[in-house]
Amino acid sequence: MNVAHLADARIAGLGRIHQGMRYAARAAAVALVIAAESVASVTALARGAPDSFADLAAKLVPAVVNVSTTQTVKREALPQMPQLPPGSPFEEFFKEFFDRQRRDAPARRATSLGSGFIIDSSGLVVTNNHVIADAEEISVVLHDETRLKAEVVGRDTKTDLALLRVKSEKPLPSISFGDSKTARVGDWVLAIGNPFGLGGSVTAGIISARARNINAGPYDDFIQTDAAINRGNSGGPLFNMDGQVIGINTAIYSPSGGSVGIGFSIPSNLARPVIEQLVKYGKARRGWLGVRIQTVTEELAESLGLDKARGALVAAVTEKGPAEKAKVEVGDVILEFDGKPIDDMHSLPRIVAETPIGRKAPLVVWRKGKKVTLSTELGEYPEDEQVAAAPENGKPGAPATKQVVALGISMAQITPELRQKFKLDEDAKGVVVTDVEANGVAAEKGVRPGDVIRKVGPDQGLVASPAEVLAKVEAARKAKMKTILFLFEREGNPRFVALRLQKDQG
Repeated sequence: MNVAHLADARIAGLGRIHQGMRYAARAAAVALVIAAESVASVTALARGAPDSFADLAAKLVPAVVNVSTTQTVKREALPQMPQLPPGSPFEEFFKEFFDRQRRDAPARRATSLGSGFIIDSSGLVVTNNHVIADAEEISVVLHDETRLKAEVVGRDTKTDLALLRVKSEKPLPSISFGDSKTARVGDWVLAIGNPFGLGGSVTAGIISARARNINAGPYDDFIQTDAAINRGNSGGPLFNMDGQVIGINTAIYSPSGGSVGIGFSIPSNLARPVIEQLVKYGKARRGWLGVRIQTVTEELAESLGLDKARGALVAAVTEKGPAEKAKVEVGDVILEFDGKPIDDMHSLPRIVAETPIGRKAPLVVWRKGKKVTLSTELGEYPEDEQVAAAPENGKPGAPATKQVVALGISMAQITPELRQKFKLDEDAKGVVVTDVEANGVAAEKGVRPGDVIRKVGPDQGLVASPAEVLAKVEAARKAKMKTILFLFEREGNPRFVALRLQKDQG
């Protein structure tokens, strides 16, 4: 290997260098100068792969624990005894058989394993809530095989986090949280945990993606990594190269059940405030706005006059909640909250949850074609929040059945018979969809018979009769609108749908 090749190897070992530097390495002197001058700037941009993770792993492994839980599993329900004619010769036989099966099927004890890590030398252990869910006994096994009984300090189902406490005669090794926002796609990470009961297992990889939404909860913001994560790794830490916890390993994507290089970790910046609240209050306390929201699609944006699909569309406002007090209305699109842009629906719950309870925050909404600024004072997320709004219905008109050919739906005034047929609430009033054309516009958007039409178009008022719905559709057609906005309600859940108007009105 000549000097130029050695220089190339040296430069590559320092990190990512612009390709243009490589051909400069043909001259040894020039290459060495470039390498020397580039060390500081390259290190600031990215850290190269270490020769070994051994030193870092040796430092971190003692603070990672195995979490073992046991619970009583009820015996499986037995099939019902067959119905036999009175006096059947088999009646006594089957009765004796089923009685014996119930006696011989006792409840059993089940054990499950997970991971966790110590964040305080006094014995505070972080893990996933699903690791300890329904557990009757929880044990924490330290790196030296010491087994300690654990008690639950607090848990938060929405972020799948739990905090345990163990008592030890000596201070325990602990690790600290890092800043997950500084972690970048491509950075090296280390995962340590208890996969398949094999405690102290270390795997390495990189951050594959950020801000993943896997529909695990309202605050999904997962770090994706290709570091091997398997069953039993849940609750274990994901480390950066400084030995700080930047994620809590929670889930994997796997057709086979084993690692295929797609694991998900709760970011430390989401987990840390929740853990701090569990320490202080025994539960998570988070900001609450009191709205039910949905995604703004391209069609909805067009119907609302927005320049592009963005923000969070308010489908319902909780009665007496902070949003109602701030005069937020159904149909508003929340564009900004507390000075932070709402790029999509999923970002709003996270931003609101991270905002201190009681804080007065500005709220920018899109309403009837223009921006409106409101002020809201955040409340505390209630344990048993009723997220569906309960606005008053308008006065019902005379019973009637109408068909909107352009949209492929038939509708009628709600009557006792229709309420019973579609299992509507007793206080449901207004207009209900009675039939949906199989290949119509509404069917393509998932509209079904039994859906209640609450609102039509940009107006905030509730529709009271099929005739009113027809009038609004006709007005939209005359205004040459391409789509018209409907607010449907199904089983108490409101949902905005933009229905495209066909040119041929039949």
